Amino acid sequence: MKVAVIGGGVAGVMAAISAAQKGAEVTVFEKNEKTGKKMYISGKGRCNVTNDCSSRDFLNNVVTNAKFLQGAIHKFSPSDAMEFCQSNGLPVKVERGNRVFPQSDKSSDVIKLFANVAKNCGVCTKLNCEVLQVEKAPDGFCLKTQQGNFLCNKVIVATGGLSYRATGCDGFGYNVAKSFGHNVTPLFPALCKILCKNTQSLEGISLKNVEVGYCDGGKTTSEFGEMLFTSDGVSGPAVLSLSSRINKIAQKEKGEIFVDLKPALDEEKLNARILRDFSERMNKNFGNALDALLPERLVVEVVKQSGIPFNKKINQITAAERAKLVATLKRLAFPFVGLDKLDFAIVTSGGVDVKQVNPSTMESKLQNGLYFAGEVLDVDAFTGGFNIQIALSTGFVAGASAATAE
Repeated sequence: MKVAVIGGGVAGVMAAISAAQKGAEVTVFEKNEKTGKKMYISGKGRCNVTNDCSSRDFLNNVVTNAKFLQGAIHKFSPSDAMEFCQSNGLPVKVERGNRVFPQSDKSSDVIKLFANVAKNCGVCTKLNCEVLQVEKAPDGFCLKTQQGNFLCNKVIVATGGLSYRATGCDGFGYNVAKSFGHNVTPLFPALCKILCKNTQSLEGISLKNVEVGYCDGGKTTSEFGEMLFTSDGVSGPAVLSLSSRINKIAQKEKGEIFVDLKPALDEEKLNARILRDFSERMNKNFGNALDALLPERLVVEVVKQSGIPFNKKINQITAAERAKLVATLKRLAFPFVGLDKLDFAIVTSGGVDVKQVNPSTMESKLQNGLYFAGEVLDVDAFTGGFNIQIALSTGFVAGASAATAE
């Protein structure tokens, strides 16, 4: 059985290993000069391999088409991923949020692990070899490449999405899918910065334990955690998760991004806290009396949005003005501009329609012998190792299925 894998990322290499372990003759076609290029930047260069959680918790962190992944995550679970690394000589560690990293903190070690395992399984990897077209052949498929034509029985498409195009992601897998009759759902940036107005003066301010949300006048969506102000918007873990929740519903230049700076306090408790602070600062100007509540650089924006004069004495602040301050602290608002460009997103949301893919095998329902794995599929999850686990699980299933199917 000859199996061709298009794409040498984590999904592709895992698919190749899985197929080779089942006895297939496997060739990986990678257009870059090395495999796993996107993994080099994963986890800020440390490669967040997976998340040490149960299969149920994993699926709860999948944003799009979690049901489709139920079978794959049970066939190759997060614990299987950890065991795969450790049994092949790569010790791992678990950090905050159950994130799993190599003990060395080097993504290059993860890439070497996969490359070595693939080599030891007999996988042939063709680097700098771009696949230009995939056609049906009498006994399988013909791959037209820069290095000539290649005949195979089965093809696994693991070409990634459209995020971080510098790593080689160019949407080729979507074209292959379409050429065999597949639908490709609309593509959106996921796990990305959110662009909004009036944040220039706040650039670099990092906040913990806040609630950041999006509202367009209708339904409100929010996330709790850490965030960071940038010159043109907001970022950080909570914002990345929020972007994945709203990318299909948010409309450019509509709605607002808001931050609850004190989510642990309701309005009554926050008002009481402010009264205590003010009682100790009765002769100060309003703008100089918020130091116990806020980071210094955030004070000016809060004062501005509250509508209370900066130089007004605390002993002159009315109950109505104090209520405005409470409301501002609970909802510091910034006009929404849009999501960052897809090229700068961590992952792509959207892709090959999973309704046309068998979730038990990752094989196309429209073309026998054609399989899909990883980000090219319309599946995505929150940050924390979940997206790499999706690549591992779908790659594992696609490879094993392609090697053993008639």
